[in-house]
Order: sequence, then C-alpha cells, then structure tokens
Amino acid sequence: MKLGVIGTGSMGRNHVRIYSELKEVEEVYAFDVDKANKKKSEEYDIIVCDTMGELLARVDAVSICVPTKYHLEVAKRAIENGVHCLIEKPITLTVEEAEELVNLLDTSGLIAGVGHIERFNPIIEEIKRIIKNPLYVEIRRHNPASTRITDSSIVEDLMIHDIDIVFNVFYKPLQGLLVSPSWACGGTGGARDGAEPHSGDYELYSAGNNDLCTALLKFKSSIVSLSASRKASKKIRSVYVEEEEFTIEGDFMNQEIYVYRKPGKYGIENERYTQENIIEKVLVNKVEPLKEELKAFIKCVKNNDDFIITPLQALNNLRICEDIRRLNGIL
Repeated sequence: MKLGVIGTGSMGRNHVRIYSELKEVEEVYAFDVDKANKKKSEEYDIIVCDTMGELLARVDAVSICVPTKYHLEVAKRAIENGVHCLIEKPITLTVEEAEELVNLLDTSGLIAGVGHIERFNPIIEEIKRIIKNPLYVEIRRHNPASTRITDSSIVEDLMIHDIDIVFNVFYKPLQGLLVSPSWACGGTGGARDGAEPHSGDYELYSAGNNDLCTALLKFKSSIVSLSASRKASKKIRSVYVEEEEFTIEGDFMNQEIYVYRKPGKYGIENERYTQENIIEKVLVNKVEPLKEELKAFIKCVKNNDDFIITPLQALNNLRICEDIRRLNGIL
C-alpha cells in the first residue's frame, strides 16, 4: 500500500517516520508548502512531492496533518481523488465545516477516520475494562506554553482528547446521535432553551479562556471534571475514576494504572487513625499510540472497515467543544 502525508510539521513528521517503519507500507510520499518542513521530511526514506496533486495521484491513503483551518480544503481534495484519509484532530475548524465534510464522506465510499490518538493509549482500554459504574471521573491535561498550535483554543487543542474518551469510551449516552447545543447548561443548572433532559442528556458547566479551561459534566448518576491548560509549568496527563468499591489512577504518559480497593480494616492505634488498603498495579502493554493508530488505519483501508474514530464521532466531539467555548465567550 502507498501512503502519503500532507503537512510535515512536528506531527506530520511522526506520521512519516512511522509509515516508513511499517512493513505493510510499500512507499511513503510527503508534501508540505513549507520548504523547511519538506527538508526535514527528507531525513526518512520517502518520496517528497512538489505538489499536493502529485501526491494524491500516487497514493492509496493519506494522513492530513496540515493546520486545522485547512483540513476541509485538503480532505475535499483527497475525496475528489478517491483517496482514503486519516485527518488529525480536530476534524475541522468549525462545526459547520465538519458537517459538510461528514456529508461528503458519507457518499464517497472511502474509509476516513480522525486522529484522536488517546483512543489508542493502552490505559484507556484497560480502564474501560475495569470500570462498571463510575461515580466521578477527573481528567487533567496540562501543558507548558507552546507555539505549535496557533489556530485552536485550548478546548480543541487539548481538552478534545478527553471529551472523546468521556463520550465514546467511558460513557456512551449519545451513541449515534449528534450532540445538541441546547442540551448544554450554564451556571444556573437548568437546560437552555427549555429543553427537557432525558436519559441521554448531560449538564455542562465551564469556565476558562483560550489557554486555560475547566469543564464540569453531570450525567444522570455521575460527575466528570475536565481541565486543560497551556500555561502549566509541569506537563500532566492524568485520569482519576471513583466507583463505589474502588478508585483508579492512570497516567497517560507513563502508561500506568493503579487500582485502590476499599480498606479492609480501619482502626485507631496510639491515637492515630489507621487503615489497610489493597493497591493493585495493572499490567499494561506499553505501546506508541500513534503507531497503533496508523496500523489500525492501514488495516481498515485494507479490509474496507470503519475506522475506530469515525467522522461522525469527531463531529460530535467538536460540537461539545463549541458548547464549552460558548459558555466561556470564546466562540
């Protein structure tokens, strides 16, 4: 199979590197309008194209790693050329663009997916296997300042990963449905526009700005807290889940999970409170999530199967991002 990468900045070069390592890939092609990025991609044993048209005429599938504002334009070109595509998250810059792209892909007959990479982090599948009825979930995704992302707010840049996990892995209250903005809530706790909540609805509260944001989601019997920052001095990627009988702590970067069982014994010794806990370290098969994502994309193209993160799911994720930004006045 011949694979292409359009946009060879920092993320695109990782796509180039991994495709060049996979035995399923015969040839790798790359294109970027930036000459410096082109030069860097030549470090790998690939073919660098002079135009996007040249690349699309020669590949079976392509990774679209250009800045978000160009996702729709480049994806349209891929569709016109009958090329399967994996689009880096977020799917597009706006919900309207995402709706247009989803409609185009629905009638194209092509395999298309969106690169929500944390879906391929092995701790997510393990936590999904362990949890049964989460009462409280907290996910923190904090970064030092970066100049890499310039056309997305903190919500689409970082928090969207955890929105995807919450709505498509840990909870599935909106399976197969588009998320309606009227289901979101402000600080009053009542549904906007008089919408009556049903079992699939959630309440949403949020505060933040372009670089720092927190969101609180309330489902029927569970609370979810999400926080994301581009102002941190320490990089944090953590998930915390409380259930009735146990608590889970996970680290996305180290790919580690600990399960804390309820104390089997309480007591007071020498006027000090004591308790005995059972702590389990879950065996996690550590992998490079991006490599797993690209291998899955190639397999889906070969077998004509839907990619695990569908364009519709990515559109839903973007709609929730828009709700959060609306509550914070950063639309």
